[in-house]
Amino acid sequence: MIVLDRRLSVPPETPASLRLPLSAQQRESLRGHRRTACGKDLLLQLPRGEALAPGEWLSSRDGDAAVVQVEAAPEPLLRAHSADSLQLMQAAYHLGNRHVALELRPGELRLLEDPVLEELLRHRGLVVDRLDAPFLPEPGAYAGKGGHAH
Repeated sequence: MIVLDRRLSVPPETPASLRLPLSAQQRESLRGHRRTACGKDLLLQLPRGEALAPGEWLSSRDGDAAVVQVEAAPEPLLRAHSADSLQLMQAAYHLGNRHVALELRPGELRLLEDPVLEELLRHRGLVVDRLDAPFLPEPGAYAGKGGHAH
């Protein structure tokens, strides 16, 4: 098993030998067992810090030749859209009040599939459809700033 315990600050000179597809939630956890796209077992033991980002490179300090690139894995999502930007802002406000992770795109909101939230969005007049795609939620106002306590 390969133990990954460091982030590379620059891309390696050689292409990634392994791809690591992770959901948005998995990219938040810097420790634990993971499996590469080809099925190889990995153990993340990264220092605390920011969530992993798609495109980021990981390696091990012990000189293991493996270089791993993080990817955003496809997830079941809801895509809510409307030609009315006020409707979208209102929906984002209501979802934010519920602390729902959101990916913001021009003319649409994306969130993890949830039948209750799907009904809420439809009730608010948005068109909602389902798709499987990488989920890249907004990191939040305090991301990368040392966190924030309530």
